[in-house]
Amino acid sequence: MTKEQLGNLIIASEDMMYRVAKTLLRNDADCADAIQEAIVKAFSGLHMLRKDSYGKTWLVRIVINECYAVMRREKRLISLEDASTEGIFLQQGLIEEGDYSDLYEAMSRLPKETRLTVTLYYMEGYRIKEIAALMKTTESAVKNRLMRARARLKEELETEMEV
Repeated sequence: MTKEQLGNLIIASEDMMYRVAKTLLRNDADCADAIQEAIVKAFSGLHMLRKDSYGKTWLVRIVINECYAVMRREKRLISLEDASTEGIFLQQGLIEEGDYSDLYEAMSRLPKETRLTVTLYYMEGYRIKEIAALMKTTESAVKNRLMRARARLKEELETEMEV
């Protein structure tokens, strides 16, 4: 991949990088810092990319690593401000259209790895195999995280509806 191709990939992936960063970090300034660092590292480490077809996955992994670096530096709590699993919960009648605050609150209580898995799967449309590679885990672990997350979110949202 050339630097020009990487630049085009970065431009095409801006929104995706922001959503991934926002899943792990609390505020926009931290997201911007992580994304900027990821872009710098992507350009400086371009020679390490083995196949051009893995460019997007490689870029996401760099963003995730930079988000973790920001969290380590600032020792902040992780919260989810922007999730897009609402479609599933709308269909199941667990949330009302336009009001996702209960979903966001429930998502923020998930462990960070589970929250990231849910975001990559439902928001970004990554396949389970790709998520496993990105998160350096097994496909079974990804499936289990998704299953546990759905069950926990469903339970919490049903409890909220009863109150």
